[in-house]
Amino acid sequence: MPERVILVHGIWMPGVVMAWMAARLREAGFECETFSYHGVLRGPEEATSRLAEVLARAPAHVLAHSLGGLVTLQALREHPQLPVRRVVCLGSPLCGSGAVQGMRQRAWTAATLGLAAELLEHGFEEWNGSTEVGVIAGTMPHGLGHLFGGFSEQHDGSVAVAETRLRGIADHVVIPASHSGMLFSAEAARLAIRFLREGRFQAGS
Repeated sequence: MPERVILVHGIWMPGVVMAWMAARLREAGFECETFSYHGVLRGPEEATSRLAEVLARAPAHVLAHSLGGLVTLQALREHPQLPVRRVVCLGSPLCGSGAVQGMRQRAWTAATLGLAAELLEHGFEEWNGSTEVGVIAGTMPHGLGHLFGGFSEQHDGSVAVAETRLRGIADHVVIPASHSGMLFSAEAARLAIRFLREGRFQAGS
């Protein structure tokens, strides 16, 4: 029976944005399902509760982009019994987002974050759950996040590489992709598939 993968999108994006990555996973033999939520209007609390219900139905892996990665780890923190073996996060600011911190200082941009602002800004201190978590970060600085983040190091246009290096995760890799571009990156898909199968991004890592 094919292994199940739940795909979770990021903020401001519809579930269909995960379609390209889902197609690559299906080609690799996985059974895919996209989880959609309203992070801005309804907030991460509702999303984590609904996601936990989906994950509880049967054993699964998760592939999540940006805010989707934080929503996924929050669900696993609140429900550690969920049968989730591995999670791949694409460009998720698991340690908190400097760009979001900057956006919250301006009324006109703070409003666009809605109820997702708190989780995005602060992230987590560490990961100590039983689920293996791998993170793919990007270094192609194309995006508006740098206008608010004041990045002084590598970033993907929205999230700094350092903001993705959460203590306690199983593996971490950096690729030349922008924050949104990694959703259509053949390299990101290849690495995600390897991690979902083996728990690491590179042979011997």
